[in-house]
Amino acid sequence: MAPLADLYQVSMAYGHWRAGRHRAPAAAELFFRRPPFRGSFALGAGLAEGLRGLRAFRFSAADVAYLRSVLPSTIDDAFFDYLATLDASEVTVTAIPEGSVVFARVPFLQVKGPLLVVQLLETTLLCLINYASLVATNAARFRLLAGPDMKLIEMGLRRAQGPDGALSASKYSYIGGFDCTSNILAGKLYGIPVRGTIAHSFIMSFRCLEEVQPRELPPRAGGDPVDLADLAVSWLQKVCDLLQTPPSKANQGELAAFVSYAVTFPCDFQGLLDTYCVRRSGLPNFCAVALALHQLGYQAIGVRLDSGDLAQQSKEIRRVFQACGAHFQVPWFGTIPIAVSNDISEQSLEEFRREGSEIDMIGIGTHLVTCPLQPSLGCVYKLVEVNGSPCLKLTEDEEKMTIPGMKAIYRLYDAAGHPFMDLMALEEEPSPSAGQELGIRVLGRLEETTKVIPSTVEPLHRTYFRDGQVCEPLPSLPEVRTHAQVSLNLLSPAHRRLHEPQPYPV
Repeated sequence: MAPLADLYQVSMAYGHWRAGRHRAPAAAELFFRRPPFRGSFALGAGLAEGLRGLRAFRFSAADVAYLRSVLPSTIDDAFFDYLATLDASEVTVTAIPEGSVVFARVPFLQVKGPLLVVQLLETTLLCLINYASLVATNAARFRLLAGPDMKLIEMGLRRAQGPDGALSASKYSYIGGFDCTSNILAGKLYGIPVRGTIAHSFIMSFRCLEEVQPRELPPRAGGDPVDLADLAVSWLQKVCDLLQTPPSKANQGELAAFVSYAVTFPCDFQGLLDTYCVRRSGLPNFCAVALALHQLGYQAIGVRLDSGDLAQQSKEIRRVFQACGAHFQVPWFGTIPIAVSNDISEQSLEEFRREGSEIDMIGIGTHLVTCPLQPSLGCVYKLVEVNGSPCLKLTEDEEKMTIPGMKAIYRLYDAAGHPFMDLMALEEEPSPSAGQELGIRVLGRLEETTKVIPSTVEPLHRTYFRDGQVCEPLPSLPEVRTHAQVSLNLLSPAHRRLHEPQPYPV
């Protein structure tokens, strides 16, 4: 894992080694300066991957040989011998639990250890946490917009920035609140539920019912197989009479595709309705096949739309399902789930809410995995202490000034149970307690002293890594996902809203 670093990290390491400062005790913090997407919070993610990276931190013989080839020839050979001995056995990491809400300037994690090693870990940890936290936050925003009951499926594999980006997007979207993924490898590696049925290409590959093989399906309760294609044709006439649309307008290739899929997956039949025309073809063809399946004891699991006015179409489809259910006395038909896709963005979800819809499940790809509203979270990793002395970066850009010293981090809660402030104190300062009046200075208003009295005080950081090993049990992915939703739900509405939220004080 050690070579996952920028070259300048190794150059600085050599400088520390030459100066005899490489074993000086040091500490660094990883944090972001501004909340992403113009919100007030981020969802911290990537901690488990970062800890695994620390556990595997070492330079192999091949790594050392490569570094010899790219660094100046004047470098002392003894430095390369030293690199070959390095590991993270003297590193300690404290962090906020993965899946927690994190605010600007508050350290997501703190790293202590020998200066040279602390420096070498910078890029590795930033790489593993930056995108993870960004996409988890993006997913959390979609979840907040969709509400708790909407099913969300991540389907960005083909649009992600390479296979690594796709796998990370699947994993951290799940932490952010998505229910499942289309990515088979993510399902295999991480245990995320996978979903997927058919695409337009499957429907377009059929021309007529004569192409359907096999055509027969036995009733679910047992008995002689029935020709599902003939049964669907008979139901199509009944459905078209009810909907007052000519059966001749229903595409026969589409009907054949639906029948073929239903014969193959009778317990998991879902129709994609917009290959030709939703109202005159996709909808009557689906209803005909679904009712034919029902006659044999099976139940269709849903439909999907991938174009057009999704909210309006969903309402029209629901009315048709309810009319079929009532007319043909099939009660469950009116509640068939409706899924949508098609370049869904935050704006799309806001429009669904504004217009009202009958959508039950949303598939989101590009706008989730590529994070187009903000492609980078901008986490930074800064030294805050060396040899017991605090470090401070002074710069003309005030935003880039760092806050020196090793810190203890506390979250303060009000009487309603909402966090109202994160408090950073020096490690040696006494811990605040519930009901205690605290004199604080809010970042950005340091000239003012404010008094606050928290109802509850929560220490945020836990020690996760010590002596080269993970020392705190790491939660499973579903447990991190649950913690993320709890953490988000604790926020007050003013801090949780996505547009013009009330700034959260630190």
